[in-house]
Amino acid sequence: MAAPLAVRAAAWHLPQRHIDVAALPELAALDPARRTTCLALGIDRISADDGLDEVDLALDAARQALAESGVAAGELGALVVIESRAPRQLMASDATRLQDLLGAHRALTFSVGGLGCVSITPALLTARGLLAADHDLEHVLVVHGSKPATPTRYRHPVTVNGDAGQAVLLARTGPVRVLDVLQETNGAYWDLFHVPFRDRPVAEWREECRDTTMYSFRLALETRARLGVMLSRLLDRNGLRREDVRGFASQNLSAAGLAFVEEALDVSMLPACRDNLRRYGHLGPADVLLNLHTALRRGEVPDGGPVVLINVSPVAAWSLLLVATGEDHDHTYQL
Repeated sequence: MAAPLAVRAAAWHLPQRHIDVAALPELAALDPARRTTCLALGIDRISADDGLDEVDLALDAARQALAESGVAAGELGALVVIESRAPRQLMASDATRLQDLLGAHRALTFSVGGLGCVSITPALLTARGLLAADHDLEHVLVVHGSKPATPTRYRHPVTVNGDAGQAVLLARTGPVRVLDVLQETNGAYWDLFHVPFRDRPVAEWREECRDTTMYSFRLALETRARLGVMLSRLLDRNGLRREDVRGFASQNLSAAGLAFVEEALDVSMLPACRDNLRRYGHLGPADVLLNLHTALRRGEVPDGGPVVLINVSPVAAWSLLLVATGEDHDHTYQL
């Protein structure tokens, strides 16, 4: 018997304060080539509030999701926190801090991560495992607060980071069903992007790319090959053809990144992807589900799916999620 997983409710906290990308303070310090790259990403502005930290963002989204579902925090069986790339304190626990602030005192609480924006995938796999292993457990809340790891928001040559909180309430049944999950990694890229920090003050933290040619050529070629094989595998084992998929969505890195995935897989992204890219920039693990939610709300997937969500991280990690809301897609692949 397959282990079912569904999104019962989802919510996001997107700060009302915005910054135009053209007005980013760090642009003045960039050389002309890097400035041109930043302004060509397809991101017009980002949501950003320096008065909110990762926990603030995640907490507000969590409260929204619980209110929408009618589930009390004290009823949660598990709280899974996607870890921050740069927590405010070492040796402290943002996961249990969120548990306390939310009032989820009965919830099994811990964090997952390590894969950048792909970290939403191990969080979903963890939730499925918890629900399959414990029949008395009814709900798992997955939360994340997305903030840049450095004082600057432009990540050359990849994207511009905005702020967001995300909360996804998972159960065995719900309006959005997760039919299948694929994830692959390659540790050869583990430090392709990194932030040296131990020997310098926070104001001097900068993300560095170990090898831009490796990122733009070698990793791009591997990503093209991986995604093609993974998509074929995902569809084959679910008895689907390419034309059965009602939509594709990916994360908000850049307009060129979306075009690359479209060309590599010979697909078209849902319009919500480019719209959210322009409005919010990159929101880490919050991107793909926000794009799906936006597309569903706007009727871009009129029959509810199935939809393939694509995530790529330069660590490197790749994931595909097959989701649906339509009544004719009621199977879940046995992992």
